[in-house]
Amino acid sequence: MRFAEIIGQDDLKRHLTQSADSGRVSHAQLFTGKAGVGALALAVAYVQYLCCRHRRDGDSCGECPDCKQIEALAHPDLHLVFPVNKQGKKSGEAMLSDAFLPLFREAFAERRGYLSPEEWSDRLDLGKTLKGMITAREADEIIRKLSYKSFEADYKTMLVWLPEAMNEEAANKILKILEEPWERTLFILVSERPDRLLPTIISRTQEVSVPRISPDVLERQAVARGISDPLQARNMARLAEGSLPELERLITGENNATHREYFDLFCTLMRLSYNDKHLELINWAEEAAQLSREQQRAFLTDAARLLRESYMIHAGIVSISYLWGEELDFCKKFAPFVDSQNIEPIIGQIESASAQLAQNGNPTIVFTHFALAVSKMIKHL
Repeated sequence: MRFAEIIGQDDLKRHLTQSADSGRVSHAQLFTGKAGVGALALAVAYVQYLCCRHRRDGDSCGECPDCKQIEALAHPDLHLVFPVNKQGKKSGEAMLSDAFLPLFREAFAERRGYLSPEEWSDRLDLGKTLKGMITAREADEIIRKLSYKSFEADYKTMLVWLPEAMNEEAANKILKILEEPWERTLFILVSERPDRLLPTIISRTQEVSVPRISPDVLERQAVARGISDPLQARNMARLAEGSLPELERLITGENNATHREYFDLFCTLMRLSYNDKHLELINWAEEAAQLSREQQRAFLTDAARLLRESYMIHAGIVSISYLWGEELDFCKKFAPFVDSQNIEPIIGQIESASAQLAQNGNPTIVFTHFALAVSKMIKHL
C-alpha cells in the first residue's frame, strides 16, 4: 500500500517520509486513530516505504518485490498480529494470528486497509458473546519470530493491530522486547483505544496520532464518487465525522438497517427514560443485550453522537448540527431534555458501559444499569 492510496493525512504522510529519509525511525511506534481515518492503512504504507529500495517523490515505488509483498501482507519480514478467536474452540487450543492470516489478508484487501474491529469480528463469525483476543501464547510467538534475522528487508517489522485486545499477561511479556529490541527491529502498534493499553507499553512507544480526515477532503471524495449536489456532499462529509468508510456507507446506503436499529433503540431509551418506565427499561436492556459485542459498543458510540447533536440544538447552534431526516426531527423534540447539567454525566455513563463491555461485562447487567442511570438523569431535568 502506497501513501498515495491513503485519503487525506498529507501532513502526517510528509512527517513519516521525512523521518524515514533522515534515518530517525523509532523502534517502537504507536499509531492511534479510529479505523475510518486510516491508521492501519497508514501503518502498512509506512512499513512499505521503509522497505522499498526505489522510493521516490515521497512514496514507495509500488512495483519492486518488497512493495508487492508488503501490499499483499505476505513479506517474510513483516509479521502480523491481530485479535482472533473462534466458536467451538477446544479447551487449551491456542488461538494464533497465523491461522487466520489468509482471512485477514482478504478483509484488508477488500477494505483497502480501512478495516474496523466490527467488520473483523463479523469475518471471524464470533457471534454475540465471543470477542477477539491477543493471548500470552501469541506474545511468545512475537518474541520467537523477532529472534530470527531478516530475510530481505532492512527491518524486521512486527505490526500489532488492536493491541488493546492483549490480556495483561501478553502485554507484560512483550515489555522487555519493546524496551530493548534486537537490531533493525521495528514494532508498529495500531490502536483505536490507547487508553486501554498498559502505561508501561505507552511509555515505551512513540505515538503517531492519526487525526480524523478533514471535512474538505471527504467532501471532495463525495463529489468524486458521484454526489453532484454540493449541499448533499457537504452534509455527507460532516456526517461522516472524519471517517472514509462512514462516508462510503452514506453514499451507498450500506448498513442503513443497522443504523436504523441503533436509532430506534436510542429513541426508545429516551422516551422510556422521560416517562420513567422502569419495567420497560429492563426489557429494553434485554433487547440491547441481544446485539453482538461490537454492535453494542457501536450503538453506544452512535447514542453519544445523537446526544451531543441534541445538546448543540438545545444550545442554539443548529447551524453546525450534523443531522438530517428522522434523526433531526427526533433530536429537535428531544433537545429540551439535554443541557449542560446532564450531558456530561450521560456521556460518562456511555463511556463506562462501553468500557465494561470491552472488559467482558455481562451485557444484560451493563445495559440495565445504564438504562436506569440515564432515566434518572433525563427525569431530573
